[in-house]
Amino acid sequence: MRAVDIIHKKRDGGELTASELTYLIDGYCRGDIPDYQMSAWAMAVFFRGMTAGETAALTLAMANSGDQVDLGPISGVKVDKHSTGGVGDKTTLIIAPLVASVGIPVAKMSGKGLGHTGGTIDKLESIEGFRTELSRERFMTQVNDIGLSVIGQSGNLAPADKKLYALRDVTGTVESIPLIASSVMSKKIAAGADAIVLDVKTGSGAFMKTLEHSEQLAQAMVEIGTEVGRHTAAIISDMDQPLGYAIGNALEVAESIETLKGRGPADLTELCLTLGAHMVVLGGKADSVDTAKELLRSQLHNGAALAKFKQFVAAQGGDEGIADDPSRLPSAPHSVEVKAEASGFVSAIEAEQLGLAAMLLGAGRATKEAEIDYAVGLTLRLKVGDPVNAGDTLAVLHVRENNETASEVAARVRDAYSINDKQPEERKLLLSVVTSSGVERYS
Repeated sequence: MRAVDIIHKKRDGGELTASELTYLIDGYCRGDIPDYQMSAWAMAVFFRGMTAGETAALTLAMANSGDQVDLGPISGVKVDKHSTGGVGDKTTLIIAPLVASVGIPVAKMSGKGLGHTGGTIDKLESIEGFRTELSRERFMTQVNDIGLSVIGQSGNLAPADKKLYALRDVTGTVESIPLIASSVMSKKIAAGADAIVLDVKTGSGAFMKTLEHSEQLAQAMVEIGTEVGRHTAAIISDMDQPLGYAIGNALEVAESIETLKGRGPADLTELCLTLGAHMVVLGGKADSVDTAKELLRSQLHNGAALAKFKQFVAAQGGDEGIADDPSRLPSAPHSVEVKAEASGFVSAIEAEQLGLAAMLLGAGRATKEAEIDYAVGLTLRLKVGDPVNAGDTLAVLHVRENNETASEVAARVRDAYSINDKQPEERKLLLSVVTSSGVERYS
């Protein structure tokens, strides 16, 4: 078997076998197949695509390239959740304790953020004392004891994905749905969950800008999960504006706590209930999504979800007192109000620009080596559809220093808001649900 023959076959529209894809991935990881040949193959996939069977085989080859986590010692059906990323996306902080509170074990490995804002691990590490590095034995013991643990992703989890992604990033092949889908699912499968619920974002603040492309990606990932024996469902949700009002690590933890108390923003609460409900159904604790959603809603309002969050934080060495007093979280010494220059209605918000603004303040990483400032970020005061008068506060920046950088970021945030005379039509948050039965758009 030769790499050049595999490249020719895909270039000419052929369907690759599982053994050919395994040969390619294993050879690339060992260094036997050079970057230039892997680049040629990735470009062939970019133009020719892959069948569901090919994509599943590629995903398994990448998942098998490193550590495989066996969650067998944990009782119950283990259901994982993954988001394709967005601005203000703090859903794991809410969904994990919420779902665990009804008896679904949540054994989750998450990553640090690169780009807009911090990842789940960065948000958790903004809690004083919180440990995200646990041994596998302690990780599983904790899930069996309290039903929940979230730790940093193993450095050797699907290493082929990291190597291939770095290559795709510099060869113009990132935007290939089979390659994106296999990248996401290889890590989820290696992490050992029995079932997977995906939150696929769409819109200006998402990687996929259109609903059609987001549905194609969701279908590809659900097909992979189904092919490899994992029950998988995906929700397409709107990211044309940030989720909730807080952008920045400690700020998002505080907003998550409010949501766990049943007082969170409507959009954040609704998305968490929907994703969590699908996890509860896949975990066998409810017969329908509607029943599961009502069960979870009651857990928000009766204090059970918040109690599970406090138990989780304490178990991993964090300051559980933040749940009752979020002022114990890191806070920035200065705030800067961003004022509207016109009156009317907020007609649009460029979510990606607000994410970049938070990153410029230090809430995200421009490079892997950059340090995150847990305290900084921004809090929105107005969202799409809200009335506004000139001089009203659009958002508040939380900054380390009120300097030239803060002024530049304030201008960026102001420019991200569009204000028009006419109130815009309400945009739905939940757009589609994708299962092995197909795509169903919400009415």
